[in-house]
Amino acid sequence: MLKNGTIVNDGNSVTSDLKIQNGRISKIGFGLSAEENDTVVDCGGLHILPGVIDDQVHFREPGLTHKGNIYSESRAAIAGGVTSFMEMPNTKPTTTTKQNLTNKLASAKGKSWANYSFFFGATNENFEEVVSVDPLQVAGIKIFMGSSTGNMLVDDSSVLEKIFASTPLVIATHCEDEQTIKNNFETAKQQFGDIIPFNQHPIIRSREACLISSSLAIDLAKKYGSNLHVLHITTAEELAQFEAGSMLNKKITAEVCVHHLWFDDADYEQLGGLIKCNPAIKKASDQEALWKALYEDRIDIIATDHAPHTWEEKQNLYEKCPAGLPLVQHGLEMMLHKVNQNKITIEKVVEKMCHRPADRFQVFERGYLREGYMADIALVDIQKQNQIQKQNIFYLCGWTPLDGIFLKGKNIRTFVNGHLVFENGIVLNQPLGMQLIFNR
Repeated sequence: MLKNGTIVNDGNSVTSDLKIQNGRISKIGFGLSAEENDTVVDCGGLHILPGVIDDQVHFREPGLTHKGNIYSESRAAIAGGVTSFMEMPNTKPTTTTKQNLTNKLASAKGKSWANYSFFFGATNENFEEVVSVDPLQVAGIKIFMGSSTGNMLVDDSSVLEKIFASTPLVIATHCEDEQTIKNNFETAKQQFGDIIPFNQHPIIRSREACLISSSLAIDLAKKYGSNLHVLHITTAEELAQFEAGSMLNKKITAEVCVHHLWFDDADYEQLGGLIKCNPAIKKASDQEALWKALYEDRIDIIATDHAPHTWEEKQNLYEKCPAGLPLVQHGLEMMLHKVNQNKITIEKVVEKMCHRPADRFQVFERGYLREGYMADIALVDIQKQNQIQKQNIFYLCGWTPLDGIFLKGKNIRTFVNGHLVFENGIVLNQPLGMQLIFNR
């Protein structure tokens, strides 16, 4: 039983108790009595949050496990209060066949510390598999409308039309226009040769490339009435395309990632390839526009796009430096730090990182602190300051672009399916994650 904590749920923060039985939240209320066998945790001064649902991660299994794997990265996730994740299909082999999906689900069972689901990837050639995949087995359909790993760039307009017209599932898109990027890269090569500065990344993967592609996705979704979720929005121009207001009334939704709310293009000078990601981190003015869009509810979800690479890979020159940052352990704590800076309220953090991912993807009985729901819980101290260092990160790659930074706000305990799996910097128990069930 959790006693005397501040429960943050459904837009409210209330001092209360929370009882867990058989993996579920059995009772919420102030002054609950503990039974003889109850373990009581005094949560005075702490906030009780629903476990974060991160709907955009790359855990690199199968085929890229020198960077990360389901065991290691889900372990990092629970250390940061993330109790459920939805993993992307650009592994080796890609999750673009039903057999590969079955294999990935089997590999996660008994290995994942957090609850799990996977996106099914679209290609120019697998339309029949996309439209026949079991909607209860996948988070949604992922379309790379820009450069991607492997054979996953969908640039055949007829295929795009058919997918948007045919699937009832959420279509999650990575929106960057491939031809625009190619043209910009050639210009950079002519100017800089092989030594392209990393500050050219947001010029190569430009705001125009983002706007062209997201506009196309939105036009298709409007044409066919599709469920569209545009991942990692980065530019002010794109935001006008999304409606303000409650996500519950929308078929077209938007997402922002924590690194686009944290870094801006001035950080390339110090961090270089460590913050190279796709789409690129852009201007401070874009970042402010993203924050404003969060307040207006034009942006509906905050995710991490956790994408680990080895330290050695990240030391390469621009052209060979892979894109992606490891962030799943620190996404919630980054946002708690922003709560302390009055950039966002803790209620809004919970809405965007817990409630809305559950709502958007129809996750069954998770994402909220409600009686009868699964007991996925992050217990946080929003006043506790902690320094991020290599010795306290759990990523297999062993590094973070946040190395040395002090954050105010820390995840103290994590419960997955009612079991305490993380406490004060130590992972406990065993992997107890379950496959997510969808209410579809």
